[in-house]
Amino acid sequence: MIHQAGSDEETRNIGSVFVASLRKGDVVLFNGQLGAGKTTMIRGMLEGLGHRGPVRSPTFNLIQTFETKPPVMHADLYRVKGYAGIGIEDYLDTHLCLIEWPDRAAGLLNTEECWQVSIEFVPTGRSIEIVAPSISL
Repeated sequence: MIHQAGSDEETRNIGSVFVASLRKGDVVLFNGQLGAGKTTMIRGMLEGLGHRGPVRSPTFNLIQTFETKPPVMHADLYRVKGYAGIGIEDYLDTHLCLIEWPDRAAGLLNTEECWQVSIEFVPTGRSIEIVAPSISL
């Protein structure tokens, strides 16, 4: 499904609605150029789960967790070449996992089992494509 967002608020709203269909153990892979709105959408997802604190991209610490229901692990792999030693695999069964720059996690995940979110700039704001896993879980 493709959504159009003309503002950060609309991007957060799409995330807030989308997260209602997810559960612990789901993995969502976020693709898009730098600054496209990946973290903005994740902020909306966390707001949809009731989180009221700040949500920053974990660019430097790589992983951030949130004690929501379900618990969320947010990873930003922009600054790394691979996932080894980061610890993402420790969260796959116990958290809803949101991963930015998932190409750096190649080999860790069967992407056919993951939700895919692609965000790109368009003249009216952002185009957000959400694709469900193609393998039945």
